Amino acid sequence: MDLLNNRSSVSEFILVGFSTSQETQILFFAIFFLVYVAIIVGNLLIVISVIVDNHLHSPMYFFLANLSFFDLCLSSAATPKVISDFLRKHKTISWWGCMTQMFFMHFFGGGEMSLLIAMAVDRYVAICKPLHYKTIMSHRVLTGFLLLSWVIGLIHTTSQMVFTVGLPFCGPNVLDSFFCDLPLVIKLACTETYILELLVIVNSGLLSLLCFILLLISYVVMLVTIWKHSSSASSKALSTLSAHITVVTLFFGPAIFIYAFPFNSYSVDKFLSVFYSIITPLLNPIIYTLRNQEMKAAIKRLSKHHIGAGLTH
Repeated sequence: MDLLNNRSSVSEFILVGFSTSQETQILFFAIFFLVYVAIIVGNLLIVISVIVDNHLHSPMYFFLANLSFFDLCLSSAATPKVISDFLRKHKTISWWGCMTQMFFMHFFGGGEMSLLIAMAVDRYVAICKPLHYKTIMSHRVLTGFLLLSWVIGLIHTTSQMVFTVGLPFCGPNVLDSFFCDLPLVIKLACTETYILELLVIVNSGLLSLLCFILLLISYVVMLVTIWKHSSSASSKALSTLSAHITVVTLFFGPAIFIYAFPFNSYSVDKFLSVFYSIITPLLNPIIYTLRNQEMKAAIKRLSKHHIGAGLTH
């Protein structure tokens, strides 16, 4: 009963964000709003193109469409609240709103991490075992990878949030961030959180670091294989692979810095959090469309189809 009373004494958290003038806040509102619109449009374009275009009905684009969906959801977990807060003098979020925000950010973040590994497996099979590619990357395997991503995302967030929800918050409630971030929220609890801090470091930080290292090793193996087989097909594979490596680095880099060393006072974490949850979902569709001729052609066909349909009406 005391625990519930203590927890209920903090009904909301205050988000600091950028402590700047009102004019600067309006500027940030415009920038973040445009970025969020670009995230929605860019990722939706990829998802719709993969669904409607028969040329993109392959394992690689299946994963890419789902990655775009995860990016869409990851950015939507916090960005709309961040944008609306730029127009508010008092930036607050309710206790339950904070917990919900963290749950979905880690849910989609953990799912995306798993999906990036599945995409690396797909590229490994395509490059290193091309003759067996269609047999290995069957519809059943693709579905299994996708379901596994959702399950891992759920386990990843639940294993941390089940303990965070039970923490007593009875005093400080100011978060030096744009949104609720797990390490920052844990530090506000009025109880010993050493074990939970270790759990966050292992579950989010070290897991991200381990996955990143394994992915880099797999990419080195693939690059060596491409180097040994110099051809036009290898050139296309190299272009696709370079896009994957860029996206993986942009996703795991900030995550490792934020969660592998989360309880030290680094002001840079605020900017890394924004990069991880807002900028990366924007860059992913840009990287894949700019480096992928098939995706660019599919988006052109999609736009021409809609323009043609509009003219006929």
